[in-house]
Amino acid sequence: MKVKNILVSQPQPTDFEKSPYGEIARKFNVNITFRKFFKIEGIPAKDFRKDRINILDYTAVIFTSRNAVDHYFRMCKEMRVEVPETMKYFSISESTAYYLQKYVQFRKRKIFHSKENAANLIDLIKKHKTEKFLFPCSDIHKNEIPKMLEDNKINYKKATIYRTLAADLSDIDITKFDMLVFFSPSGIKSLFKNYPDFKQEETVLGAFGPTTHKAIKDAGLILNIEAPTQAAPSMTMAIELFLQCEAKRK
Repeated sequence: MKVKNILVSQPQPTDFEKSPYGEIARKFNVNITFRKFFKIEGIPAKDFRKDRINILDYTAVIFTSRNAVDHYFRMCKEMRVEVPETMKYFSISESTAYYLQKYVQFRKRKIFHSKENAANLIDLIKKHKTEKFLFPCSDIHKNEIPKMLEDNKINYKKATIYRTLAADLSDIDITKFDMLVFFSPSGIKSLFKNYPDFKQEETVLGAFGPTTHKAIKDAGLILNIEAPTQAAPSMTMAIELFLQCEAKRK
């Protein structure tokens, strides 16, 4: 089938024309629409208190996203908790670590980051085994890091401080798109929340990451475009390879 209209379940890049998506649109003469399929909602302090987690009982915090950073400090503010200067922060990436500057003074002795790799993050944490770690997260999260923490007998506690909810997509006619692109299992849940009668038929489905691949297959759908792979480390490269193959078939 000819792919003409693509729906990407992410916000539009700041400079679409200069982005890889802009290049795909020009090269293959396709229309690309961007729409985030889910939204983040903070859990109120009154609900968080029911989990009986005392933030000041912990000497270090593990962050895997900017959302986790924002909602951790929001929760501290709502609960009138003054985070001590001695608190240590362990981030999944350098960008998340630098984002902490929005809330705390950046000091190498208390802010540590991995190279966007869970195993590398655990290696950093293992060097500080005497700390008590708090892991702020969403109600929907990957179990990779908690499992690694448990396997390495790290003293930690999960703190659910925000929720991942399906966005309202009622203004979008999903049947007008020949390709749908997903980046998380939350996107697949949102698809069926908004379109409970969705049938794939000839719609091409692309997905980034193993948990998203699994969510598509578990939903009884066919995964047509997979990333990352050795040939296509990014989602845009995978889409381009697919469109190139389709063009050769004509």
